[in-house]
Amino acid sequence: MALSFMEGNEAVARGAIAAGCNFFAGYPITPATTIFNGMLKMLPPKGGICVQGEDEIASIGYCIGAAMAGSKVLTATSGPGISLYSEQISFAIGSEIPMVIADVQRLGPSTGSATRGADSDIQFLRWGNTGGLPVIVLVPKDAEDCYTLTVHAFNYAEEFRCPVFIASNKEIGMTKESFDLDAVELPPLVERTMFEGENYIPFQAKDNAAPAFLPIGGETLVRQTSSTHGPDGYITIDPEVIAATQKRLENKILAAEERLSLFEEDLKEGSDTLIISYGVTSRAVDDASAMLEDKGKPVSTLSLKTLWPVPEKLLREKAASFKRVVVIEMNQGQYVGEIQKILLDKKIEFYGQMDGVLITPAKIMEVIEND
Repeated sequence: MALSFMEGNEAVARGAIAAGCNFFAGYPITPATTIFNGMLKMLPPKGGICVQGEDEIASIGYCIGAAMAGSKVLTATSGPGISLYSEQISFAIGSEIPMVIADVQRLGPSTGSATRGADSDIQFLRWGNTGGLPVIVLVPKDAEDCYTLTVHAFNYAEEFRCPVFIASNKEIGMTKESFDLDAVELPPLVERTMFEGENYIPFQAKDNAAPAFLPIGGETLVRQTSSTHGPDGYITIDPEVIAATQKRLENKILAAEERLSLFEEDLKEGSDTLIISYGVTSRAVDDASAMLEDKGKPVSTLSLKTLWPVPEKLLREKAASFKRVVVIEMNQGQYVGEIQKILLDKKIEFYGQMDGVLITPAKIMEVIEND
């Protein structure tokens, strides 16, 4: 065993390198800056490019351009930067531009507290784009997750040709911990499907699939636009063409829901309570669960690693046998509503905290024992 000691942000950078990322652009912002630092150290020696934009808007613009030219791209920011990214996130969704966006969340709203963690952006990551089309959001609980989920994020970005978010958190991103980097099993790498043949039509695709790719700037003309377009890439106002494109952009993500539903579970025999959590809060839930079991009060846990698309089938299956479902979030309830919509036959209890302080195992035990 060869233990590596690193913070979650370094693990994201290492995961990006392992996934074949060859372009990074970003703007310094606490608590995401050390992802930028890591890419600056690791990318150039491998022939990649690392750029500091003049601001967040320019940085994600550089990423869009590099992705359209064929690069695997990463950018990293926090809540204020995600707000500035919004317009170009919409561009990437509508024009099927693959990229990975690491959001190391901090306490909001607005500038908030740069050095305090919170899961502040969970709803914004899903709905912070014009059109409301689905996106993929993965959420790590520790540094090892940061490493593996970053590789998954690049795979999904390449396959589905869309932005994929890593919803980290200041407490994960800037906390160093040990794990065996060499022992981590990474998924096989996925590359975007390249077009082969003649008469390239840039957005022509089968149902529930992303179109084949050709880079801008090559021998073949590739049309690209942020406006509503048909398969040929030309702007259109034809309702049937528009509807077909919108439905395909929706279905290519939602049809893969089960395959995208990453999670951890600890289902204990004899327990009638299921605690659902995500991110750094899942670590406190694990500790609380162990202490409750020592007291003869076992509870089961479900830690979600995919928040969007909502893992509906997973939630129904895992919650089916439990009398009580408790959702714990490091915010004021940004995800519990999604669970309530799905588990209509269950009474969902909720505890949230958004004051810049981690939710403790003791607080979780108090919530569970005061039923």
